[in-house]
Amino acid sequence: MADNHAHDDYVRGSMEISEQESTFKLFIFLAKYGSLAIAAVLAFLTIWFMPNGSFFGGFIVMVVMMVGGVFALRSKPAAH
Repeated sequence: MADNHAHDDYVRGSMEISEQESTFKLFIFLAKYGSLAIAAVLAFLTIWFMPNGSFFGGFIVMVVMMVGGVFALRSKPAAH
């Protein structure tokens, strides 16, 4: 027969989740800024290697995208 265990081994909401929360925050941070970096590098390379493109024009676009993206993606203050 099955062993009868006490049902009070797990209490909903009693687990420590700080490690999961910090892992989630790190994942979101890397996903946001990683996507921004990929988009900026892709724009840089596209402008640099297009016909009559220039390295400096692509670099300027990349810097503008990075600065604008950092301002757009930074964390907002809590609403409470």
